[in-house]
Parts: sequence; structure tokens; C-alpha cells
Amino acid sequence: MTTAARSRSRSAARLASVQALYQQEMEGIPLPRLLKEFHDHRLGATIEEAEYVEAERDFFDDIVSGVEARRADIDQAIAAKLASGWTLERLDRPMRAILRAGAYELIARPDVPVGSVISEYVDVAHAFYDKRESGFVNGLLDAIAKEVRS
Repeated sequence: MTTAARSRSRSAARLASVQALYQQEMEGIPLPRLLKEFHDHRLGATIEEAEYVEAERDFFDDIVSGVEARRADIDQAIAAKLASGWTLERLDRPMRAILRAGAYELIARPDVPVGSVISEYVDVAHAFYDKRESGFVNGLLDAIAKEVRS
């Protein structure tokens, strides 16, 4: 796989992982069933005539499973960087999913450069939000990175 193809495949895995984390929070789907559903129906699928880039499955699985396994630590890292008076519960579900996936990569995937993690999740945020929220993702993940990747 070329570097560009791997990059697109990882980008697709990140977006899918955010979607999976969001769906899991909405519906409480057990992790094995959630991963199977995404493997069978979402990763690299054609939905409404739009063909999706094949997502790197192992990377997707690692993010979704890793967020699940380390949720308490991840949520604590995010909450510690929120403005005074803000809680994780005040953020909407898509934002929580984006921040959890990004924080997981920063904490648990030292093989992935900080700049790549932050820019990728800022791009994911653009799919859901306006510029202000993308800036929020950038600032919060940057603050976590400074703490966990010093």
C-alpha cells in the first residue's frame, strides 16, 4: 500500500471510529457486535451511491476498542482540559466521540505523530461542525498532546 493510500485508509478508519463511538453511546451496542456491524456494513461500503475509501480495519478496531478499554482515563484527560464550569456531559455526543478517539491516539499510539492525530480529528470535526468547533478540537487535543507526549 502506498503512503497516500495508507493515509486515506487511516483517515477513513478515524471517521468510521468516531461514527462507531457515537453509535455505541446512542444505542449501547456491545463492542463485539458494533465492530462486526462496521466490518460487515460500513467500512469501505457503498452507501447511497457514494463509495467510501476502504478503512484500515485493524486501526479502526484499535481506536474503538482502545477508547472502550480506557474510557475513564480518556474522559479524565479531556475533562481536565475543558474550561472552568464545563463538563464532558455538556458536550454533544459527536464532539465527545471525536475527542475520545483523538485523545486515545495521543495517549496510546505513540507511533502516530501528534500533528497527524490533531489535523485528522480537526478534519473529522469539519464533517460535523463549523470552524469554531474545529478550533475547539484543535486546542483541546493540542493541550492533551502537550501533557501526554512531552
